[in-house]
Amino acid sequence: MISDLFVTLAEAPAPPPSPGLESMLVPMICIGVIFYFLIIRPQSKRQKELAAMVSALKTGDKVVTSGGIHGIIANVKEGNTLILKIADNVKIEVDKSAIATISKSSETPAPLAAA
Repeated sequence: MISDLFVTLAEAPAPPPSPGLESMLVPMICIGVIFYFLIIRPQSKRQKELAAMVSALKTGDKVVTSGGIHGIIANVKEGNTLILKIADNVKIEVDKSAIATISKSSETPAPLAAA
């Protein structure tokens, strides 16, 4: 009786082998490449553009801060700050990294009126 059990177990097919490291490595590399091109690369490109924009700030530019404050740059300081005019006789000191967008420069020429 016990010998029949051992014979039956000995004749049973072996379980399929578990997937090796090689078969899991290819999908992981594909996921990493997709992750790089869809998330990491565009974000680093945006950061470079923002850094270039912040370094090119000058007095008179109309800007919007990351907090949503609209204003005109009154003075660009040497450090990491600038003076932002948000209303008549109201100026605030803002960190340069808080600038989200530049609306337009005040030095752009106005369109000529048709005579």
